[in-house]
Amino acid sequence: MKYLYCILLAFLVSGFSICAAQTTGSISGKITLIDGSPFSSVSVTLIENHRATLTDAGGNYTFNNLLPGKYTVRIQILGAKEKDLNVIVNVDKVTEANYHLTKENVQALQEVTITSAANKFSKKESVYAARLPLKNLENPQVYTTVPKEVIQEQIAIDLGEIAKNVPGAGIPMLANQGRVTFRSRGFETEPMVRNGVAGFAYTAIDPANLERIEAIKGPSATLFGTNLSSYGGLYNRVTKKPYNGFGGELSLFSGSRDYNRLAFDVNTPVNADKTVLFRLNGATTFDKSFQDLGFTNSISLAPSFSYQITDKLSVLFDVEFGQAKGTSVVRFNPYMPKVGVTRSIETMNVPYNRLFGSNDLTYQTQMLNLFTQFNYKISEEWTSQTIISRSRTSINGYISALNQKTDSTLAANIMRGYTAFIATDLQQNFTGDFMIGSHRNRLVLGLDYYNNANSFDRLTITGPSVDYTKPTITQINRATIDALAASGVTRSESNGDNSYAVYASNVFNVTDRLLAMLSLRLDRYFNLGVTPVNTGVATGAYNQTALSPKLGLVYQLLKDRVSVFGNYMNGFTNKPGSDFNGNSFKPEQANQLETGIKADIFDHKLVGTISYYDIRVNDILRTDPDHTDFSLQDASQKSQGIEFELTASPFAGFNIIAGYAYNDSKYTNAASTINGLRPALSGPANTINFWISYQVPEGKMKGFGAGFGGNHGSSSFQTNTTTNKVTIPAYTMLDATLFYDQRRFRIGFKVDNLTSEKAWSVRLTPQAPARFIGNLIFRF
Repeated sequence: MKYLYCILLAFLVSGFSICAAQTTGSISGKITLIDGSPFSSVSVTLIENHRATLTDAGGNYTFNNLLPGKYTVRIQILGAKEKDLNVIVNVDKVTEANYHLTKENVQALQEVTITSAANKFSKKESVYAARLPLKNLENPQVYTTVPKEVIQEQIAIDLGEIAKNVPGAGIPMLANQGRVTFRSRGFETEPMVRNGVAGFAYTAIDPANLERIEAIKGPSATLFGTNLSSYGGLYNRVTKKPYNGFGGELSLFSGSRDYNRLAFDVNTPVNADKTVLFRLNGATTFDKSFQDLGFTNSISLAPSFSYQITDKLSVLFDVEFGQAKGTSVVRFNPYMPKVGVTRSIETMNVPYNRLFGSNDLTYQTQMLNLFTQFNYKISEEWTSQTIISRSRTSINGYISALNQKTDSTLAANIMRGYTAFIATDLQQNFTGDFMIGSHRNRLVLGLDYYNNANSFDRLTITGPSVDYTKPTITQINRATIDALAASGVTRSESNGDNSYAVYASNVFNVTDRLLAMLSLRLDRYFNLGVTPVNTGVATGAYNQTALSPKLGLVYQLLKDRVSVFGNYMNGFTNKPGSDFNGNSFKPEQANQLETGIKADIFDHKLVGTISYYDIRVNDILRTDPDHTDFSLQDASQKSQGIEFELTASPFAGFNIIAGYAYNDSKYTNAASTINGLRPALSGPANTINFWISYQVPEGKMKGFGAGFGGNHGSSSFQTNTTTNKVTIPAYTMLDATLFYDQRRFRIGFKVDNLTSEKAWSVRLTPQAPARFIGNLIFRF
């Protein structure tokens, strides 16, 4: 009897399946951009039975098991009109319902995978640079992008190596807990922005989840505020997003000095309709210093979750978690022996390969960034974007610097204890793309709240003097430093601030070739002062209001090919205190004028920008010569220069990246010891970057390739005053790769700093000599 029931059940199931196959049909289609490229992650809804899905990487979608009849397929795209396709489903048939966009869509252009026939290294379109759907040729601001294709080909394993492709970035400055800072137009610039909002990390940032880096040039406070940008610009980290499909890769790295790294990327739809998507990136790395001691051991995880709630509403939730343990890099502070002396770090005879610390003087860092974004299509012309971002970095342990005492001795300066930095960013943007008469307008209206909350509980300890000229040097270890703790200086306090801002930016098409940008930010800043733990009483609180305008003009000499542009951009920095007469200080202001040419020609095979900029910083504080306990707010600084960047693909498989930056920066109307001089830490006046590669596009050798490139910087200053100067020599550092790239795997080999060039950052951190790394990637 049991067997009879089983046979009957199998018969019924197969009967129902045959019946369904005979009485239902399917709808299948493909969504493509104006140039025919597939458009992924588009919301597609079947109106009659309330089913929804997202297109896959090929722009394809499918609805199965549909009863015969008439259906409406609705396609929703941010920044485009809603499109309904009327289709008829027949029994046992697949009905095609394709859609080809009739207008360019910048939101899509930045995500599309460029085919091998085009310039794979040039992915210039960005919705973040102007917070508007503007193409590069329509944007009066200069920015450089470094996409994942460059990162992978160069086997770039950290942000410093990625930034080698940004004109003017220079040798990255590493802080003692792995935090990285770059040069931009003569100013320090940090990677404080993630997907257009706050995403800082006062520690090393792992690139495992990076889609690309955007280096946005010039003062950018109008749209990004003063907390996230410098007068030189900002670095925006664009992260990988979930997509409709299952896939991923596993990457293994191994190299010189016990370097080992494992990275992974896994993506999968979560539900049957593929409206819920999940992606997980992560990595773990061990890196031993080239010096006698020192190491870094880190792990990072970056899950990302997206949900198409309705055809008009979607949510993206991202997490970045990182944890590291390591030793501080060398940060060398020279002493000033005599007035009028010029010295070079190269001739100070400080051992290049010595850490002067020990592997028990370690720090531990933890980073957690949370990011939630709601996108809602209000109408065909208006969209709403709500963003909640929270970033946290904690540092615990020992952080060190080296202070030179004499021509032959130094002493470690150690910070021991705990520090935490927390930032919260709430942002609401309304973006419109509409016509006034025959003129197109692209407008963003935004509200921004930003909060900083920082706490410090640490001790600064001066270590014993060490004679670094002796062949045998006693290492400075934890026991030595702890024994001197009683003489240390305590810092136990908290501080914070709040910023409330409203901003608007509109791009007005005077004609189809002439565009004008008008932007303004109103920023209200409240500094909460410093609160010592022992008193609990805050002191030094103040508040300021700043206006930050931004103007731009673009004229396309050749439509969608060549444009000339000009901009006026502003940045500001809030300043506390008052002068001798009681006049409260106002925000320091930086104003930039820039003009240049952008080109995207020969079917995207040559993309480039050349520009001239002039930045003037006013209202800088300087010591009052008549009242030395007070300051005057009348100093200024100018920074002028030329920047050039180019990506080209003259023929199949051959790619070029090239950049040049010249910067002339000097203090004006400043203190007598620095007036007329180039600011220290502004980096080299001249920098060059280039990368040339070739990958065999077809035939038996298809996939084999090689790349070669390098970076050059002219001499620069660590200290530059009329009384003392410390110079950093010019450098030329060369890199090379060999690789074999196939659909399911990739093998790569790389050598950094081929000639073992000795070079130093602006903080006098020696750079590593030649290093070999091998890389193996499995794709699934």
